[in-house]
Amino acid sequence: MKISLISPYLQPSMLKTGLRLALLASTVTALQACAVVAVADAAVTVVATGVKVTAKAVGAAADAVIPDGDED
Repeated sequence: MKISLISPYLQPSMLKTGLRLALLASTVTALQACAVVAVADAAVTVVATGVKVTAKAVGAAADAVIPDGDED
């Protein structure tokens, strides 16, 4: 007595179509994950650039306001 793991009602073309759909679904899911990482990376880069520019501006303003202590 043979035990088959594949249903006898599935045709080979149906099995191929199912495998193709599964492959397509997994590919789309993987690409969406890459897109989410790319968007998150872009957001972090924008915030980091904003913080850097703000810190430089605050540093320049502090240097202009606070005297050096050197009296010429």
